[in-house]
Amino acid sequence: MISSLKAETETGSRAETMPRRKVFILASHVVQYGSPLFRALANDPRLELTVVYCSLQGAESGKDPEFGIEIRWDEPLLDGYRWIHIPNRAWRPGLGRFFGLWNPGLWKLIRASKPDAVVFCTGYMYASFWLAVFAAWSTRAAVVFSSDTSTLAARDGARWKTWIKPFILGKVYRMADAVMVISEAGKSVALQLGTPESQVRVIRSGMSKETWVARVKTFDRHATRKELNIPPGARVVFNCAKLQEWKRPLDLLNAFAKAAVNEAYLVFAGDGPQKQELAARAETLGIADRVRILGFVNLSRLPGLYKAADLFVLPSKYDPCPFVVLEAMFSGLPVILSDAVQGRLDMIHEGRSGYIYPCGDTDTLARTLRRVLEAPERLAQLKEGVNQQMESWNIEDYLHSWIEAVEIAIRRGNKTYLHA
Repeated sequence: MISSLKAETETGSRAETMPRRKVFILASHVVQYGSPLFRALANDPRLELTVVYCSLQGAESGKDPEFGIEIRWDEPLLDGYRWIHIPNRAWRPGLGRFFGLWNPGLWKLIRASKPDAVVFCTGYMYASFWLAVFAAWSTRAAVVFSSDTSTLAARDGARWKTWIKPFILGKVYRMADAVMVISEAGKSVALQLGTPESQVRVIRSGMSKETWVARVKTFDRHATRKELNIPPGARVVFNCAKLQEWKRPLDLLNAFAKAAVNEAYLVFAGDGPQKQELAARAETLGIADRVRILGFVNLSRLPGLYKAADLFVLPSKYDPCPFVVLEAMFSGLPVILSDAVQGRLDMIHEGRSGYIYPCGDTDTLARTLRRVLEAPERLAQLKEGVNQQMESWNIEDYLHSWIEAVEIAIRRGNKTYLHA
């Protein structure tokens, strides 16, 4: 209680001494992780916040190209903060294409509103990103880029992309007055690309722990297990990801079979092109009765699956900074993580909150699974370690670092224009 009161006092003190900043957040679409944070930012007296959406995909039904199905999150994602939707005039609207987002109304909005800063959450591979950057520059608004990049490697391993990405991304980063990253690996990338360290801030969380924990508490662990036909005393390994090759779900399935732990179950939440292959492989391995492949699970149900689990595993070979690791650890689950997930490696304290293994090494993954699942005392220690580690991850920390990044950008922008 004392630490909470102290944090509130410090936040209030900072709010009294800082000017209130008019800030736009430019978002390509509605993201389930973003809305709780937008609400917190909107309630901070240091900000006058408006979220500007280029698309309402997420709040409205739309086909996710990676899930391959129609997706609409089933919780209110547009409540509790000021937002504007600028119509997308693209000839072929859609995410994942440069001209899939073309929102000409951004120019008039930014020019007329004259925000102190614009925080870009769109990514530079959209036409609307560049339009909004030019509009911000024309009004002398500070430009802040928010990035989850944690590696310069290309997802498909193409060498030419690995060569050209640093060239393009370096120029983009250097256009910004400040860069927000969500991992230490992301900070290393920004510095490697030539961004001055004084302009880089790690926004540690990227999702609201308080909101997530409150959702988890509404679920009953045993009731969820009963729905999944899993015994109350079993040990449950959980994976939540799109079932695609670069997420390597087959690695986890094969390792689980090799581990051969009695009374252990494996649950996959997610859809994608490898779903049928995963089910067929489980049959071949003779473990289909202990594997649950649930398909896409919406936001209202997802926290219950974490509560029903004992251990989270993410075997991806490419996954810049996945939020599922946060979901797992906020839920009190230890995490076994592939060493290719560079943006979350710093979250795993070996032997205390989880383990890291070489990506693709299913033998090592199997041994790690067996080591944890066959020793109840070790699993209990890991869970306690996760809870202790995540105590400092709170909304006050998020707000302070986020607003600090905006202030850095505004101060730098003012100096730039004064000397122009």
